[in-house]
Amino acid sequence: MTRRAFLHTGAAGLAAPGALGAEPPARRPNILFILTDDQGFGDIRSHGNDKLDTPTLDKLAADGARFDRFFVSPLCAPTRASLLTGRYFLRTGTSWVAQGKETMRLEEVTIAQVLKAAGYATGIFGKWHNGEVYPHHPLGKGFDEFFGFCGGGISNYFDVLLEHNGQPVQTKGFITDVLTGEALRFIEANRGRPFLCYVPYNAPHSPFQVPDKYFDKYAARGFDPRTASIYGMVENVDDNVARLLAKLDELALSSNTIVVFITDNGPNGPRFNAGMKGAKGSADEGGVRVPCFIRWPARIKAGTVVHPIAAHIDILPTLAELCGVEALKTPPLDGVSLVPLLEGAKKGTFSFSAKQPSAPQGGEKVNVPFSAHDRTLFEVGAARTPRWRFRTQGKKAELFDMLADPGQKTNVAADHPDVVKQLAAAYAAWEKDVRRGQEGMPPPLPVGHDQARAVLLRTHLASVENVERQTPWTNGYMKAWPNTHGRVTWELDVVKGGRYDAELVYVCAPADVGARVRLEAGDSHAEAVVDRPADTASVATNDRVPRGEADVKKWATCPISPIELKPGPAKLIFRVTELPGKQAFVMQGVRLMRQ
Repeated sequence: MTRRAFLHTGAAGLAAPGALGAEPPARRPNILFILTDDQGFGDIRSHGNDKLDTPTLDKLAADGARFDRFFVSPLCAPTRASLLTGRYFLRTGTSWVAQGKETMRLEEVTIAQVLKAAGYATGIFGKWHNGEVYPHHPLGKGFDEFFGFCGGGISNYFDVLLEHNGQPVQTKGFITDVLTGEALRFIEANRGRPFLCYVPYNAPHSPFQVPDKYFDKYAARGFDPRTASIYGMVENVDDNVARLLAKLDELALSSNTIVVFITDNGPNGPRFNAGMKGAKGSADEGGVRVPCFIRWPARIKAGTVVHPIAAHIDILPTLAELCGVEALKTPPLDGVSLVPLLEGAKKGTFSFSAKQPSAPQGGEKVNVPFSAHDRTLFEVGAARTPRWRFRTQGKKAELFDMLADPGQKTNVAADHPDVVKQLAAAYAAWEKDVRRGQEGMPPPLPVGHDQARAVLLRTHLASVENVERQTPWTNGYMKAWPNTHGRVTWELDVVKGGRYDAELVYVCAPADVGARVRLEAGDSHAEAVVDRPADTASVATNDRVPRGEADVKKWATCPISPIELKPGPAKLIFRVTELPGKQAFVMQGVRLMRQ
């Protein structure tokens, strides 16, 4: 049967609520969307890993649809941008995982915005990683409630300081357990209306910390401490998914809740990955093929296996059609609805974005016959068809027959020059298209919004001269200042001009007090003397292996005199102008608060 799968490309409208072939439920379905961080395809027992226990995820896959070839991006922020918007990540402005390059453009429309406009309660509990300064923040991108952290990582998983709707909250316990508890509270509170509960766990991303009972179990199975930590975190996720599903059962919501489970890239290091080449950060199969399970007892038959290729860009249009909601006007989407495949169809009539290289120009939506077996997906440096994986290695092309050679052991580019030529041309057209409009990214940091009067400008969001970063990642900070010619500069968009209180967020040894600091913005400036020490010791953490993340600090604040900011673009420059000793403080950032 030929079906139309909805894809929104700039004009309002969705498939009619009855387009799935049955009367819609009295209430639109809820969505529980679970995403894990750095969990590979092989980190599921039912994917062939008999050394790992994931009974809940195995049952989730069996009770609904399991995608055999589901693809994401090689890194976390890009994948999240595509999952949330239905667009290739470079279109959204996201191009990397740190230094502001993880931030999505404000005009991007997320699945939370689509569902919120249709009356859904929307909550996120975990890792955001697509912008941290409002309105790039979750509360500015369609979520009613946010509990978690905005950056790409945090440095400790036990008793961690998190954010709840803009306010710091000191938590108690292991972070995955804590996030699940907040998600359960949200589900309970919104049981009487449709909800989107987005739970993007940070496990099993480093640092490698996990409760003893999980670590001891996998250490006893002979795994090294790193792998034992990762597998322990995965099993802990499995236990927490069980808590979420049990709550749906308890509230009699299971039959009308779509449960989605996906991971954001391949495994974070070498371990079992079903014989695939590559891991996190790689555009090879093992870096981008991940688990994807979708359960909805009211509509999706248990035991469904989807063999055609699909991707993160397909999630928004799929959920939109399943929910039968009116979509917001969005930029043209790259994904297609997977509803026909969830229903067992092999082909159908799909709408696709006019921004795809093969589509007409002008942004209009076009309906074309589309076979799932003819599709091409793109990633930076690679293209994937149902048969071929094409990779660009500088001027050299690689081609792998994924049906005959799923482990990518033999480059067959020389044997199939016509295929290489075709895919190289398609890839070049795609890359040129998605990289258009990248000027001006990352965007300036908005300050002065009524909804976020206080903004922490962390140093990873700044450009730095003559001062060393402790680490380039999102939980890092500046090392002790050794000179008076260094500077940190933030590019701002001052939404409302006026006087802003400012404070330095820092730690400082007693021997290093006395430095004079200066903030500058145009012809306005503010100064302070850092005359109070603040404990520089690192907080003890429960690391199982040496960490690659920044140490955890107990940050203090030092007031800086108010500074006048004019509306519009501004450069905010921070300098040390007097240095009594050999070095000054360690700096996390500067907090601005509109008066």
